[in-house]
Amino acid sequence: MRNTVSAWDRALFQRVAAHHWPAGDRVLPRLSRGADHGMLWFGVAAGAALLGGRPARRAALRGVMSLAVASATVNTLGKRTVRRGRPLLDAVPVVRRLSRQPFTTSFPSGHAASAAAFTTGMALENPAWGLALAPLAWSVCFSRVYTGVHYPGDVLAGALLGATAAFAVRGLLPDHDVDGA
Repeated sequence: MRNTVSAWDRALFQRVAAHHWPAGDRVLPRLSRGADHGMLWFGVAAGAALLGGRPARRAALRGVMSLAVASATVNTLGKRTVRRGRPLLDAVPVVRRLSRQPFTTSFPSGHAASAAAFTTGMALENPAWGLALAPLAWSVCFSRVYTGVHYPGDVLAGALLGATAAFAVRGLLPDHDVDGA
């Protein structure tokens, strides 16, 4: 079973690497870099908190808390446990490769975990914000495969861990406990 999943994962990676989306070559590497260290999501949280009133502040806080749990889980447990190597970049056109390649292991994707955790956390508090952010989160996840730094399975596992982190935060801090209200 593991070999079948791994073969599927590698084949899907190769298909993405071979496909050319002109707009993707310009946008997705920038988006991927913009999401480094959660900076994209912290920026969204700051904007929501400043412009969206109390409900958006609560959603942003839940999103950031979810991101923190997901990031800690991925970086302390996930990457150290599995130790999967990154994909070979041979099949990925140079124009879409990241200028600085990640040095950590590939599984699970921390970017996907952060994107899913933040967006799911926001959605659990405020569904409209979650719906608005879903395309951006999906794009960050896809950018990691498109730029050649993750296999699709790494991204899927990261996204599942991120969403799970958001639900865990909600279980630990129900709606009324997020900001003390």
